[in-house]
Amino acid sequence: MGDQVQTGGQEEHVSHDVDEKLKKQKAIDDWLPITSSRNAKWWYSAFHNVTAMVGAGVLSLPYAMSNLGWGPGVVILILSWTITFYTLWQMVEMHEMVPGKRFDRYHELGQHAFGEKLGLYIVVPQQLICEVGVDIVYMVTGGKSLQKVHDLVCNGRKPIKTTYFIMIFASVHFVLAHLPNFNSISGVSLAAAVMSLSYSTIAWSASVHKGKQPNVEYGYKATTTSGTVFDFFTALGDVAFAYAGHNVVLEIQATIPSTPEKPSKGPMWRGVVIAYIVVALCYFPVALVGYYVFGNIVEDNILISLDKPTWLIVAANMFVVVHVIGSYQLYAMPVFDMIETVMVTKLHFKPSGLLRFITRNLYVAFTMFVAITFPFFGGLLGFFGGFAFAPTTYFLPCIMWLAIYKPKKFSLSWCTNWICIILGLLLMILSPIGGLRNIIKSAKHYKFYS
Repeated sequence: MGDQVQTGGQEEHVSHDVDEKLKKQKAIDDWLPITSSRNAKWWYSAFHNVTAMVGAGVLSLPYAMSNLGWGPGVVILILSWTITFYTLWQMVEMHEMVPGKRFDRYHELGQHAFGEKLGLYIVVPQQLICEVGVDIVYMVTGGKSLQKVHDLVCNGRKPIKTTYFIMIFASVHFVLAHLPNFNSISGVSLAAAVMSLSYSTIAWSASVHKGKQPNVEYGYKATTTSGTVFDFFTALGDVAFAYAGHNVVLEIQATIPSTPEKPSKGPMWRGVVIAYIVVALCYFPVALVGYYVFGNIVEDNILISLDKPTWLIVAANMFVVVHVIGSYQLYAMPVFDMIETVMVTKLHFKPSGLLRFITRNLYVAFTMFVAITFPFFGGLLGFFGGFAFAPTTYFLPCIMWLAIYKPKKFSLSWCTNWICIILGLLLMILSPIGGLRNIIKSAKHYKFYS
């Protein structure tokens, strides 16, 4: 009799422990930026996705086209649109494939597919390279766009160093970084999504207005064969980074409410489809019209090729600034989430406003410092990005899909995934080569703290 009472007591004790653990976990979840509010509407997912996808990279698409040429250029644009659309669908499907559990973060899905330890080691470094890399590039982009506005408006004044403009741009983020979660930045994100559509439209309509240039040529610029090939590789990388929204897709879906009758993938998928239509409206006209008008003399930022009318280009640059502000926050949110998770669960800090204040300011300061030190970071991204963007966007979702669903050999699903994996691997190997050559070529012009 006494034995039974004892074991009963033990069981109660164990279940009490589990409850405590769950309570603690829930408290932490309610505090973390990604899982704290799950009442997003489906259109939130639409504009979050637009903001995440349409980078300022859209402005370099005509330049990428000039290195790819008409045929391959169009094929690669359409191919990467289709492949990333497919892998995005996979991510949305896999978010809730285990009943009653949601994979709120990219690495949680990775852990489910590859195992606890391996999943972390595969996904987290890549996700961090992508997100922190994008944030640093956006610091530089924001600073340079502000500088361009200043140079156009205050013509003939003494120029101000890029460094100061990057600092001005960063000052916004020291404030915005303290918005607690995804839903609270939805306003910023909506503004950014509208802006991205606006400056894409400005870029291609101003090109149409300018009309086809008199001595336009569509051949490759490089005189040597090797030069052409390397430029081709770099352009592949440029197109690949134009589609880099996958790093935050599960995190965005995590904010949508879900019940067994109405899973979150329904509203999320609606948002994604709309986002992708907007992406096509932004990307294809800019790439094709910009290349058609300027041929191979197009600059690597199409707004530089269009110097008149001044007010329009100033407006477009300001739009870029607003958009980059939104994107920066969107990509920083998962990083904040990771930092805060580690702080609270591994280092046992108390989840408080002060902790958040310190960690987020340090992160913004870190990205600002790197951006100021290496204002040529865009060139470096071509190199790093090839290693990190290609996998997270083009083939990690496919590998996870194969690992989890195990489709039959040579079935449609199996073939599609393998094709995506092979193309993604090629991208991952080829684009850093082009990026590295560019870094070596322009390294002699690089100035720190310029």
